Amino acid sequence: MQHIAHLVHEALSASPALEKMRVLKREASRAIVTRNDNILLLYTERYDDFSFPGGGIDAGESPEVGLHRELYEETGAQDIQVTSHFGYVTEYTPTWKKEWDVMFQTSHWFNCQIGNTLGEAKLEDYEAANGMAAQWVSLEDALRHNRSVMASKPATMGFSIHRETLVLERVAAALGC
Repeated sequence: MQHIAHLVHEALSASPALEKMRVLKREASRAIVTRNDNILLLYTERYDDFSFPGGGIDAGESPEVGLHRELYEETGAQDIQVTSHFGYVTEYTPTWKKEWDVMFQTSHWFNCQIGNTLGEAKLEDYEAANGMAAQWVSLEDALRHNRSVMASKPATMGFSIHRETLVLERVAAALGC
């Protein structure tokens, strides 16, 4: 397994020792699905960014089983095949849960293949409220868009854009883009 990066969100850079804080540990799986010159990503209107489909792994789930569930829920993908592990990112980010000071997340990316059509997504309420929708987009367009958002640093910019853009860059390099 390739460790792509270890990230510490800029809001935590001035924090006291992270290991002394109340840390929520979370595991996540994310899908890399390419077809022709496009990649399947989630565009989130609230944050104006592109991210990989996927999310938290439930208790008792393997990363692959969690990925199947998340990819189906967020994109309506059918006939999902996880073909290989691409790598993982560890990161410390702020958390919205009051009983924790910080979240330590390990996100695994997997290369996947899916059937030809996407069904109806079954988004969680907050995902729908944030305007999340699956889109086939060129890797170059997604990178250009996310980099532009990061450069302008709007107040609505989400925590995950740095991680997602870093992995998009690695995928582009692996594909020779």
